[in-house]
Amino acid sequence: MQQLLLEVWDHNNKTVLFVTHDIDEAIFLADRVYVMSGRPGRIHDIIDIGLSRPRDGEVVMASEFIDIKRRILKILSAA
Repeated sequence: MQQLLLEVWDHNNKTVLFVTHDIDEAIFLADRVYVMSGRPGRIHDIIDIGLSRPRDGEVVMASEFIDIKRRILKILSAA
């Protein structure tokens, strides 16, 4: 599903708003991740994802990916 979404986005070059609770999925698919707080849901932080495109499954093992994930987890644990 993720790869299909990336292919559709690449083909159509349109803005996509994708809501997920999966941090890995958010980083893999996004150019920008909006981290929301708990109730009431507010945007707590905005993370620019600087990973190059096209992305494949190997990107989740890259140190940059892991650093972004750690940053998001830290934001969520503080929120």
